[in-house]
Amino acid sequence: MATFRDLLSAAKSVTTEVDTATADAAISAGGVSILDVREPDEYAEGALIGALHIPRGHLEAQIEGRITDKTAPIIVYCAGGVRSAFAAATLGQLGYSNVLSMAGGYGKWKDEGREWKSPASLSPEQMNRYKRHLTLPEVGVEGQAKLLGSKVLMLGAGGLGSPSAMYLAAAGVGTIGIVDMDEVDASNLQRQILHNMERIGDRKVESAKKTLQLLNPDVKVIAYDTRLCADNIMEIISGYDVIVDGADNFPSRYLLNDASVKLGIPVVHGSIFRFEGMVSVFHPKAGPTYRDMVPEPPPAELAPSCAEAGVLGVLPGIIGSIQALETIKVLLDLGEPLIGRILAVDTTEMSFRTFNLKPDPTNLVTWANREQIQVRDLDGLCAPWMGH
Repeated sequence: MATFRDLLSAAKSVTTEVDTATADAAISAGGVSILDVREPDEYAEGALIGALHIPRGHLEAQIEGRITDKTAPIIVYCAGGVRSAFAAATLGQLGYSNVLSMAGGYGKWKDEGREWKSPASLSPEQMNRYKRHLTLPEVGVEGQAKLLGSKVLMLGAGGLGSPSAMYLAAAGVGTIGIVDMDEVDASNLQRQILHNMERIGDRKVESAKKTLQLLNPDVKVIAYDTRLCADNIMEIISGYDVIVDGADNFPSRYLLNDASVKLGIPVVHGSIFRFEGMVSVFHPKAGPTYRDMVPEPPPAELAPSCAEAGVLGVLPGIIGSIQALETIKVLLDLGEPLIGRILAVDTTEMSFRTFNLKPDPTNLVTWANREQIQVRDLDGLCAPWMGH
């Protein structure tokens, strides 16, 4: 019958071990997955920066969903180098071909003064609330903690702002600001799901705040019951990580564009008309912005409002939900947000088409020119100007 030492020797015989200095150099060079196989209580006390945590007892069940490329380099560590050797041997049996076990483990790493950090942590209630997020490798505890520390501003608590705000609150975005100066009307309830019959006549921002706080007590809701204008926009939007644009008029969109470009804040834009909608991400530091798409506002007769043209009630639910998704992607640096792309949705034929959007070389309202941008209201939809 084999002893523990026999099993450890067998594991090490098929495992390549590296010392902490070699591991550190490989990690610094990049392109290496760091796998921590210690128990949760050990991991909570400190871990290598960027480590993926899978306790040794769950390794076989979880690893193939967390690291899909079996040829990618992996450095495994535990507390002292024993469990990591067993883990590396197991990974080899599962087909992972480039696995190293770090001799001495986290204990030696920390004793040598190498970089480590205290991992993000969630309360037991939060672990339960967000557990569907936590099982996603792209989110996990670190990503959820980042969402809880994020700040998103909603421009509007109407058709687009309603689903966006509700899904962002449900997802655990820690601070949600809402700008709106309207009150709840019965005609809003066909699409504005933040509100209800009991709130007709209430201020929309206060109605929205009640709904979101009932949905998720983790979320702090800041209400701005005011019209966004050049005098207040810089103060209101400063400090937010992303702005969700649910405005229904061109002056607000241009005002938001110029202020957000000046501050370098990404805007997740959405708009709807009858049965059609569109979404794009205007990131001043990474791609084109609203003025690259619409250099000047069209004449009023060519841009009827939803009140004039109508809108299918469920349409803003679709577009607003996509805005919420794009916001989370930007916050967590997930996938490919709609930066430099326009997603157009036609619900009559249920088509989703994506168009590329290029920067307009004549557009001077850019991040590079941010010091020259003057944020001004558009009087009568006049073309804007910049100071020099």
